[in-house]
Amino acid sequence: MEIIAEIIIQIVWWIVQFLGELLLQAFGELIAELIGRSVKEPFRRPEPIHPWLAAIGYGIFGAIAGGISLWVLPSLFISAEWLRIVNLIVTPLVAGLMMERLGAWREMKDQETIRLDTFAYGFVFALSMALVRFTWGH
Repeated sequence: MEIIAEIIIQIVWWIVQFLGELLLQAFGELIAELIGRSVKEPFRRPEPIHPWLAAIGYGIFGAIAGGISLWVLPSLFISAEWLRIVNLIVTPLVAGLMMERLGAWREMKDQETIRLDTFAYGFVFALSMALVRFTWGH
């Protein structure tokens, strides 16, 4: 019976670690969206920027956010190596879906959206942030 309790506790701990990384990345994306909305007006262009260039830009912003997050929280929430690899796949997918839902909500409220309010750009941002945290986190 004690072994079953230990297994359950370990599984719950893995879930808590995973959620910690997910919340950190979601928070980073929300901050990036707030900054993007705040500074976009001075950089407004008559024609939209090419989608691939925008994706590269969001990848760079995600990497910067990952670096800042390591400066603030140098240790990853996830300690098990296999869960850190799962985090590289699942967390960007979930963060991308969250940003897509936020964009849909904004559209429903007739609010202006930015590219980060889509699955693809949210995924790119979160993936680059997760890669930085995976590579250089303790």
